[in-house]
This record gives sequence, C-alpha cells and structure tokens, in this order.
Amino acid sequence: MSCQNVWKVYGDNPDHFFSNGSHSAKDPSALSKDISNQGHIVANADVSFDVHTGEIFVIMGLSGSGKSTIVRCLSRLIKPTAGQIFLDEENLLEKSEKELIDIRRHKMGMVFQNFGLLPHLNVIENIAFPLKLQGLKEKERIKKAERVIELVGLTGRENNFIKELSGGQQQRVGIARSLAVEPDVWFLDEPFSALDPLIRKQMQDEFLRIQSIQKKSVVFITHDFQEALRIADRIALMRDGQIVQIGEPVDLILSPKDNYVREFTKDVPWESVLRASDIIDKGKKISETAEKVSFDMPVAKMLHLLSKKPTGVVVIDHIGKKIGMATAQSFVAALATAEN
Repeated sequence: MSCQNVWKVYGDNPDHFFSNGSHSAKDPSALSKDISNQGHIVANADVSFDVHTGEIFVIMGLSGSGKSTIVRCLSRLIKPTAGQIFLDEENLLEKSEKELIDIRRHKMGMVFQNFGLLPHLNVIENIAFPLKLQGLKEKERIKKAERVIELVGLTGRENNFIKELSGGQQQRVGIARSLAVEPDVWFLDEPFSALDPLIRKQMQDEFLRIQSIQKKSVVFITHDFQEALRIADRIALMRDGQIVQIGEPVDLILSPKDNYVREFTKDVPWESVLRASDIIDKGKKISETAEKVSFDMPVAKMLHLLSKKPTGVVVIDHIGKKIGMATAQSFVAALATAEN
C-alpha cells in the first residue's frame, strides 16, 4: 500500500485549495497554516508513506495529530481532499463506491477501539458476518470462521453471546472477524487502548503471534510509544496532521528529528530496544578472538558481556559474517547520541 501526498481538509470549500495544482509548489506547513487561517480544519497535510508486504507499520501521535484520520483515508471510509492512495498499484481514489465496498469486503480487515460487535449474534455468527456480506454460503462461512476462532484462541466460545465475554475476548472476536475475509492489508485503530494494562499486554502478544503466522501488511494506530516499540517494524510519528519522522524504532530513539520526537522517546528503556548492530563501533578493528554475538541480540542481554570484556565483542550477521565490534563505550556513545 502506498499513501502519496494525502491531504484531508474540512470546511465549506476545501477543494479550491488544491484545484489548480499550485499546492504542490508550496511548503506543506505554510499551506496548512494558510488553509487554517481561512477557516478550514487541516486533519492531514501532505502525508506520504509506503506499507511493505508483511510489515507492521505503526502510526502514532498525540490526540488530534491526524493518525486516525489517515487510516480512514487509507480504507476510504472518508475521501481525502487531495493526494493518491494505491493498493496493489490501483488508485483507490479512482474507484466507485461499489468498487470500494468490494475492496473493503475482500482485501481489507479493520479492527477499531470500540469493537463494533453485534450483540444479537453469537461469537461464530459475528466472525462470519463479513463473509455473509461477501455472499458466501453458510457452510463455507462457518468453515472459515472456525479456522480463525482457533487462530485467536476462542475455541469453545463459538456459541457465547458478546455480553458473556470479557473485554479481551470481545477484542479477539473483533480480530477474528477482520481476519475471516483473509485481507491483504489489516487496519487496527487503537485496538487495545480500552483494555486493562495486563489484558492489553496479552493482546499485544496475541497480535504478534497471529502476525507471525499470517504475515499481513498491517497499519496499526496507537498513541502509546511503548506499545509501538513492542510491535512495530517501522513507526511514523505525526503532529498537526503531518508526519514528523518515519523509521525503525531505534531510528527514532537514537536519531530523533526534533524535540517532539525526543519527548516521545525520553522514557524508553534503551537497553531493551537497542540491538548489537545498533552499537557497533565503526572505527574499531574487528578482533579475531573475541566472543561473538548475533546482530539482533538485545543490548540488555549483552550488558554482562560488555562489562567483563573491555575490548568488546564481535557482532556477526545472519550468515555468521563479522560486521563489527561492540563495546561498553560504543553502547554509552549510542545513548549519548540519543540524548543530544
């Protein structure tokens, strides 16, 4: 999925700001300010990113930053004011309403914070409901629903009604329902934020387990940086409708673009986020005799080694090739870079 220069503006006549193409020559911040000064509300301003196959792409920011609006633009639940959105190289902004309904039913899975379950249906009927909208016969619907019930750990709850389930179980039903259509892209808008902390962590673990099996292309919305760190392959941090920085979690921690990004990352336990490859001393000669560690070993598990080996350890890649040396000093240097 590709999101290219997407704007969403609310007001009496938002289209006229983009009608002649002159907006493309303006700085997005300046244009956004100009639009706001004319009595319009800018929800998204020149948002661009790609979501790779099998990737968990997390969009985060404070309330009002535009993160939920952009995911609704991606799914075409709302129409962007300007820009382009591609799914499998097809521009969703050129699709008719009928075509969009078909795309949502067959290619998109969506999970929202408020679950949106149907109280008069039991678990398996809730999960099978989008398959009914697709026109599948009952036998095939139930068969597909049973597969995802097992996947999300709800076996034995098939005939329970929603009011008989805990909050975590209800969210599992929502996840199962979104997966039943076997989507190409999976949208989750703060799906766990209404849950208690312990249940929330369990659901994050469950989400990661399911993703390790399904390998979906995921767009995950959250305002919680700790949650983003746990699940993200890459993070896009938003402010005032614009993307401030995109990168892997370690990029935002070690190389924050500005104070807004730094504020989000300041309380992160860096030693649990950094990997051996993140603290390589590029100027240090590789030892032939030093102990070896994998490039993806968390620094938290390396600290005892680094404290006992002043000359450091050798970092190797996934095929065993030596790629550099990591030392206690290079770890401290990496933290100092983040502080500055």
